[in-house]
Parts: sequence; C-alpha cells; structure tokens
Amino acid sequence: MATLETSRPATTAAAPLFAGLSLRVWQIIGLAAVLAAACVLPFIISSYQLLLANQVIVYAVALLGLNILTGYNGQFSLGHGAFYAIGAYTTAILLDKTGIPYWATIPMAGVLCFAVGFLFGLPALRLEGHYLALATFALAIATPQLLKYKDFDFLTGGVQGIVITAPDAPGGLPLRADQWLYFFCLLWTIPLFIVAWNLLRGRTGRALVAIRDHPLAAATMGIDTARYKSMTFGVSAMFTGIAGALGALLAQFVSPDSFDFFLSVRFLVGIVVGGLASMAGAFFGAIFVEFVPNIADLLSKAAPQAIQGIVLIGCMYLMPTGVMGLVRALGHRLGRRVAR
Repeated sequence: MATLETSRPATTAAAPLFAGLSLRVWQIIGLAAVLAAACVLPFIISSYQLLLANQVIVYAVALLGLNILTGYNGQFSLGHGAFYAIGAYTTAILLDKTGIPYWATIPMAGVLCFAVGFLFGLPALRLEGHYLALATFALAIATPQLLKYKDFDFLTGGVQGIVITAPDAPGGLPLRADQWLYFFCLLWTIPLFIVAWNLLRGRTGRALVAIRDHPLAAATMGIDTARYKSMTFGVSAMFTGIAGALGALLAQFVSPDSFDFFLSVRFLVGIVVGGLASMAGAFFGAIFVEFVPNIADLLSKAAPQAIQGIVLIGCMYLMPTGVMGLVRALGHRLGRRVAR
C-alpha cells in the first residue's frame, strides 16, 4: 500500500508533462502540414484561384501589421490603407523609374513605411481613442488625393496610375509567373510572421500589452510608453507597406482609386473578424476580406454591400471575439473534457 501511495503523485505529475509535449508535437505537425499544403497549392488550383490565394497571403501580412498596433498595443487606426498605398507606390515608382530589381524594392518600401509610420506616430502620441481614429482617418482620405496631385504626376502617373510587369521565375525554374509570385510572397510572409511572433512573445510584446491594458501602471513601472507607441506605429506601418509592395507586384498596376478609405475599413474588419491580438487570426481575417465581397457579389449584383453587412453582423453575433476567440474557447472546452 505504501508503494502504491508513493507512486501515484509521480504519475500525476508526469501527466501534464506528457500532455504538454503532446500538444507541442501536434502544433509542430499542424504547422508542417499547413506549410506543405501551401507549397503544393499553386500546382493543383487554377490561375484565378491562385490569384485569390496570393491576395489572401498579402492581406494577412497587412492585417498582422494592423493587429500589432491595435490588438496588442491598443492604438486605433483607420488609416492603414495609406501605408499600404505608400508601399505599393514605392515599388511601382522604383520599377518604373529605375533599374532596381523587383525583389530589392520590397525592403525599400518597408523602410520608407517604417519612417512614415514612426514620424506619424510622434504627434499621434498626444491623441488617443476616437481622436487618434480621426487623425488616421484623415491620413487615409488625404493619401489618394495626394497621389492624384498634378505636380506629382511625373512620379505617380496621376489618375492613370503605373503599370508593372510581372516578374518571371529566376534561374530557369519551371514555374509560371503567377506561381513564382506566389512563392515570392510566401518567402516574405513566413519570415515576417516569425519576426512578429518573436517580437510579441518577448519583453517587447509584454510591454505593448501592458501599455494597452494599463498605460499609467506601465509608465509607473518604467516602460517608455512614448517610445514604444511610436516604434509600434512604425513597425505596424512597415508590415502593411511590405504587404502593399507585394500587392502591387501581384496586381501589376497601381492607381489612387485602388487605395480609398474603404481599404482601411476592410483591414479593420479583418482583424476584428479574425480576432484581436491573434497572429493566426490575420489569415482568417484575410480570407473574410478577400472572399466575402466576391461571394456577396455573386449572390446579388444589386446590393452586395447589404449581404456583406449581414454576414459581418452574423460573425460578430456568433463570434464576438473573432474566429480565434472561438477556436480558443472550443480548445479550452475540449481540454477540460479530456482532463476529466
């Protein structure tokens, strides 16, 4: 009896360890399966479907950037469509006016958007809540008009925009242009998500969440809230600008009308539907932003926006914390049942 009693605690203590290891293994297997499916996808779907999948990847990067700012740091933005436009036009102008390789324009767009976002974030430090929303709203409204300004026509092409040639696969790879562009976007998306994961899982991420939840307490504990907010605005704009640069290569055309205020609204809708403060939610939000308008247009040519509104209301009613909030709730419920 004594032997049995002393062995039970060891078994109980070991169970969570094995459960944790099993969960991590399943996470690695699931991630590997998703990456494998993503690599096989361009060879089993049509060119149009590949275009949609590529657009989802690009939107996911943009939504990740906005989620870092709004979901993790609590700064509300209605102007990230402007950073998306700046990134797209940076790539388009460099390809149109210089001989820079297309792949080199992506980091340049990211650096420029980081600088613009950081500089915009400095005066925005005095604004919070709906005042910050109005300031970013003004940025989203002004950007397309500046791109149309006649004195900038020699760079932006005015209302006519700029046409971009799709890059071919390098080194004689047996890939179509759209297939190579898909892998090119994927090669940017994976490192960006890894960088964001490391950033948000460490000390910086904890500081951002502390500023979001209790800014006064965070400042009292020695966190430089002004510096973190400005840097977060810059990093968020950088992610969205890189997405815009990739989106320009994908669309092969940029014009001011492609970056209206509703693009910023769609980004905001995407992070809410996918789930605030969730990296995986960026993909679910991107799927919603890309596919729901197309489906609504197929269902009704007369009032597609009404169908989009109904679907959005239904999502918020059924999933008030977004898709990832629902996934977490189901996971906790399943975990409790397994534990029993």
